[in-house]
Amino acid sequence: MSTNYTYAPEPALVKGDHDFGSITDLIARTPLSPTPKLWYLAFGVANLLLIVLLGSIAYLIWEGTGIWGLNNPAGWGWAIINFVWWVGIGHAGTLISAILFLFRQGWRTAINRFAEAMTIFAVLCAGIFPAIHVGRIWVIYWVFPIPNQMGIWPNFSSPLLWDVFAVGTYLTVSLLFWYVGLIPDLATLRDKAKSKIAQVSYGIFALGWTGSFRNWWNYEKAYMILAALATPLVLSVHTIVSFDFAVSMIPGWHSTIFPPYFVAGAIYSGFAMVLTLMIIARKIYGLEDIMNIDVMERMNIVMMVTGNLVAFAYLCEGFVAWYSGYIYEQGIFWLYATGPYAWAFYILMFCNVITPQFLWSKSIRRNVAITFVISIIVNIGMWFERFMIAVVSLSTDFMPSNWDYYSPTMWDISIYVGTFGLFFTCFLLFLRYLPMVAIAEVKGAMPQANPHNYDEESGEFDPSSVEPKLVEVAQQEQTA
Repeated sequence: MSTNYTYAPEPALVKGDHDFGSITDLIARTPLSPTPKLWYLAFGVANLLLIVLLGSIAYLIWEGTGIWGLNNPAGWGWAIINFVWWVGIGHAGTLISAILFLFRQGWRTAINRFAEAMTIFAVLCAGIFPAIHVGRIWVIYWVFPIPNQMGIWPNFSSPLLWDVFAVGTYLTVSLLFWYVGLIPDLATLRDKAKSKIAQVSYGIFALGWTGSFRNWWNYEKAYMILAALATPLVLSVHTIVSFDFAVSMIPGWHSTIFPPYFVAGAIYSGFAMVLTLMIIARKIYGLEDIMNIDVMERMNIVMMVTGNLVAFAYLCEGFVAWYSGYIYEQGIFWLYATGPYAWAFYILMFCNVITPQFLWSKSIRRNVAITFVISIIVNIGMWFERFMIAVVSLSTDFMPSNWDYYSPTMWDISIYVGTFGLFFTCFLLFLRYLPMVAIAEVKGAMPQANPHNYDEESGEFDPSSVEPKLVEVAQQEQTA
């Protein structure tokens, strides 16, 4: 075997003939231009769904959790499924922003702002479900360790309390990370805005940014510290969420593989949601040069790897159940495939195990339409994964005399659908008033940002001076 190498320029992260000025104009024109009619239409639909959510929650508070399809023994239903699903959706944002930043992956600059916003809004949606699941939402503050006259404290050994700290910390750090990254871009919008209201509004949140060396020095330090803080949260948050199940003795839940399995699944579904939203936004706002096919292919590769990790986790779960010799654990896996919820099991297998295998093909990874369809299928599959975990184990517990079939009511469905209203209302406001791409970070990933690419004599950018890198081009069989 022999390997051939050649010198070739690395593919540009930003396509098209762009310079710093055109990148600023391209991204800043959306928040500074008049509101398009299509945005009002989308915002109206999102608000209708938000009204459905608020109305459903109001009725829930009035009537109690009896309006849900919960029964004995399925005491956890769509509320917990949706909570875990939305937290998982929020994982890709921190992964793209923090971990890929620490690994200096330049392609993340095309989507990191977008993904961070998605994270925050997804965690807000997730937070609704534990709050309303307690039944008496007006005493939800009891979950916090607040000193009170009764001397009563939360149960610190309960994973549900761990969720409060994990998700609360995740939301706080994600929000700070997102805002700090926005500051240079807010100053850009402040300087380019024509109306006085916009100048003042962006100026307040830009915190007096002038673009001086001192500003950039402090900004880089703060961004690095927040990235370092956020990185362990990517692993810890969904690990702790998985403890809601894994520390119990219910067959199908009591598994040590749950923490890595939940984290891989969260990244898998998070990347799928970023792809779904990115493909729509790049088309509507004409950002194909930044959110380009190369970026989409890299995201598809991450999705393929995490999808196969999830499939491997399913295999391990089955093997451990068989190898343990524990009849209740073996029984629950038999019921997955042949029991009353087998229809959900086969949907799950198709969406999460078979669908990502198509991404081994480079032509599919670079196909926008197929990627869009796959991303939606993956999100559906991840919801059904949570459904199988939460519902099947509870509905078919240790005593067959307890078994009952769980079905959601219209209120389960309306609250879940309504959270999309909250998510898209927040997301559309973000697209309308803030730069959806990190202007400063994209410029930093362009060849023009490298001082070695300037001709000192003429003082102009010279792309031909970019130093090529040694790359592997082919492997050939040694012939005698």
